[in-house]
Amino acid sequence: MFAAESLVRTLINQGVEVCFTNPGTSEMHMVAALDRTEGMQSVLCLFEGVATGAADGYARMADKPACTLLHLGPGAGNGLANLHNARRAYAPVVNIVGDHARDHLTLDAPLTSDAAGVCRPMSRWVGCVGDASEVSTMAVEAVRQSFGPERGVASLILPADCAWSDAEPAVLEAAPMPVQIAVEADRIDAIAAALRAAENPIILLGNDACREDGLAAAGRIAEATGARLFMDTFVPRIARGHGRVSPKRLAYFGEQAIEELSGADLLVIAGSKPPVAFFAYPGQPGELTPEGTKTETLAGPSEDVIQALQGVAASLEVAEAPLELPGLSQAPKLFPDEPLNPGYVGISLLRHMPEDSIICDDATTSGMGVFPWIEHGPRHDWLCLTGGAIGSGMPQAIGAALACPDKQVFALCGDGAAAYTLQALWTQAREKQNVINVVFANHSYLVLNVELARVGAGNPGPAAQQMLSLDNPKMDWVKLGEGFGVPGQRARTAGEFDEALKRALAAGGPQMIVAEI
Repeated sequence: MFAAESLVRTLINQGVEVCFTNPGTSEMHMVAALDRTEGMQSVLCLFEGVATGAADGYARMADKPACTLLHLGPGAGNGLANLHNARRAYAPVVNIVGDHARDHLTLDAPLTSDAAGVCRPMSRWVGCVGDASEVSTMAVEAVRQSFGPERGVASLILPADCAWSDAEPAVLEAAPMPVQIAVEADRIDAIAAALRAAENPIILLGNDACREDGLAAAGRIAEATGARLFMDTFVPRIARGHGRVSPKRLAYFGEQAIEELSGADLLVIAGSKPPVAFFAYPGQPGELTPEGTKTETLAGPSEDVIQALQGVAASLEVAEAPLELPGLSQAPKLFPDEPLNPGYVGISLLRHMPEDSIICDDATTSGMGVFPWIEHGPRHDWLCLTGGAIGSGMPQAIGAALACPDKQVFALCGDGAAAYTLQALWTQAREKQNVINVVFANHSYLVLNVELARVGAGNPGPAAQQMLSLDNPKMDWVKLGEGFGVPGQRARTAGEFDEALKRALAAGGPQMIVAEI
């Protein structure tokens, strides 16, 4: 038995059941170990950014880590953008990166690099196996580190000679994993008292506060105190749909967010941090908390925010108070001949989306247009672009579909973002996943056109316009999808999209709808 097999068996014993792979020569003994060992599903991805994005989506829906298997430092580098999104989502991921055999590193072969250094900026922990005897203990530590208590990416660097060793280190059984830190009663009571005393309080919800139990507790608090509920602009996962508490999504643009928060005398941070602008702009503040507003933190990312919110509700004596929540929204009239826009996509989802669907949003401007229409529609989980690194939607959908194979998954993607990781379509087809990919084809980096005007860089000339345009040539997403094994349809009107969505849902498996907007 190779030492690599001990590592895989140990990971399985810690509850890691899926490995998203893009291996190379240095990882061949890990490939053999995955082949010989039952209990770990191996999913091949054609690009490392797909593997890391899939691990992110899996973690958000399964609440436990998958692992990746990447090839050396350059392979890890290809996956960094979606590891960044996972880190910002506090998603547990075990990122395994192979490396050259230890004595080969000294030869400075062409692929030699600082693999640990490549991983470090996007990881909360990096461990390097120094000897084959360590592979099992290091595997356990990687899983432990991914669980937190501030959950995130744990990267494990595995030299090839440690993987191929026949030292046979012990296979370790399940170890206790860290849990988030409970918030002390004194802080909970103090926040409850502050909310009672405030005249215009706001509660800003982030991370697990946007799960169903957290939202329910926040809704009771808001009803008892008059607090307004906001959510971070980009949360890892929010439970939405009829019968659920629905906080307002904080505006993306800083000046709009400041206006939304204006007048508050108390801002309670629940599972997040005080809001800041996504980017710096000349002459505008980066911090979005209005001047004079008192800020109190109920729980940070390493703390159990759901327990804290439930504690505040209990302190206010409304822990079990019934909430009157909106029922299922009725879809407005559809005008089938109208040119398609994101709002009509939202209306079609309201009409046809199955209960308990999952939406992976990588559409930036277009996703914002879909979001409000299904606020009280069929129940669903919405996964946001937490780190702002585009190219997450299609890979994230792979992981979400593996974590929840009984649910319908949607990937909402801008055409520019989809071009980063379209190789994900091949994995969706290979795994026969129920993923409907909606590509908003505006043939432009639309959000950057908006930002160009906002940063005060002057009127764009022809060269600047071409740097933000995707229309020369236009990408044919139907053909691109079919090339990777995913059937495609094109829609230019509201009616065409509505019919395409019905056909895609009826067909099952991975589907592509190109929304020409």
